Order: sequence, then structure tokens, then C-alpha cells
Amino acid sequence: MRLQYSTWPDVASYLEKHSGVIIPIGSTEQHGPTGLIGTDILCPELIAWEISAQQGVMVAPSLSLGSAQHHMAFAGSMTLRPSTMMAMIIDVVNSLAVHGFTHFFFLNGHGGNIAPIQAAFAEIHTQAMLYGGRRAHCCLQNWWKGNEVTKLIKALYGDAEGSHATPSEIALSYLVCSDKHTLEMQKVLSPEIAEKRLDFQHGYHYRERFPDGRMGSNPQLATLEHGKQFLSASVKDTFEAYQDFLKQD
Repeated sequence: MRLQYSTWPDVASYLEKHSGVIIPIGSTEQHGPTGLIGTDILCPELIAWEISAQQGVMVAPSLSLGSAQHHMAFAGSMTLRPSTMMAMIIDVVNSLAVHGFTHFFFLNGHGGNIAPIQAAFAEIHTQAMLYGGRRAHCCLQNWWKGNEVTKLIKALYGDAEGSHATPSEIALSYLVCSDKHTLEMQKVLSPEIAEKRLDFQHGYHYRERFPDGRMGSNPQLATLEHGKQFLSASVKDTFEAYQDFLKQD
């Protein structure tokens, strides 16, 4: 069940029995020479929609812009200020809470979002305690950190997974447009596995250290079959985490 494709009576009916919602959140940023700029929102979106189709969970509209200033030296990347991102998350939660949603499960696709998401949660919880705001339970789930996904990454790629423009996220994102995958995988990347280092602060440092945008990864290992495996694994991880989260009161 997707919020933007529902009528208000549909949502009211859902809320008679359920109080949880999954909110895909990601980023619009470069993912190396073969990765889609939308990778970080395409992945959590796809997982959330599959869970919705299988289990009837409400999925909110995706939050597709994130904290990505370190990618801004690459064409097409976009970023929000951390304060803007926090304000967006707070307003989304408070808006849905008005209608009776109580459990907000953010399914994240971008590591750079973790700090502002957690800061937004702290603000929401503090407002509720100090000013008597609506009580909202908030949860952050990074899709690539689930047990099943982690095991699959290790089995398929080992150290070639890297930490940005990874073969796991590239494989999953290309389920959305398989024709693009066929075209991009014909490219030859040099070096095959990109350098992996973490000593950067802003976009210019990043571009200097990682000229093609990859961090320690070999996305050419990604296949559409791998993408299907990651979708299955991430749906299992995510739905289990969502069910556990709903038990919080």
C-alpha cells in the first residue's frame, strides 16, 4: 500500500488496524562511472515496495534528497544541508503523526544520512518530552546492514564490495532498469578495484582521492541475478526488523 496512490479513506481504513509506516530515504548523488545517480533511493524504494506488495504495509513517498556534500564535485549530485534534512524528517513524522501513525520506520540507502536522521529522531523525542508533543517511535534501518544482506555481500564480493558504488547496491538498483545495466557493465574500470581510504572532509577532497567516484569497490561484479538475491535478502531483513520495531510501545 503506497500512500501517494491511496485516497484519504484508504489511509483512514489502514489506520483502523495499523499504525506503522515505512519511509524510504536516500540520496541523489554520483555512484561511480557505471552507477545510477538515484541508486541510494532506488534501493530502499524497491525493498519497501516489495514489502508493501507482500505484506500490505503502508509506504510513504520517498525522501530522495539527502546529505551528500562530499559528492558535489561530480555532475548531477545534489545535497541538503543537515539542518534542512532534519527539518524535513521532523515535519514528515509530525504530519503523519497527526493522522494516527505512531511507528516511523526509515529505510535508508545512504550512509551520509545516518547522522542527520539520528539527530532528527533526537529532536522529535526531545520535543515530545519537553513540550508534550505526540509520542512517535522512530527507527533507522540501513538496508545493506541486515544479516542476510551482509552474508550475501561477503559470499559474492568479499573485499571488492568497498564502501561506495558497491556491487551490491549497483546490482539491486539495476533491477529497476536492466537495459541500462547491460550497457554500463560493458565499461572497463581502472583500477579494477578502486582505492579505499577515508581521509576526506568535503567534495573536493573526495574527488581528488577518488577520481571516478568509487571507494574500494568493483561494481563490475554486479549482475542482475545478484540484484534479485539482494532484493530477497533485504526484504527478509527489513520486514523482520519492521515487525520487531512495531512491538515497541
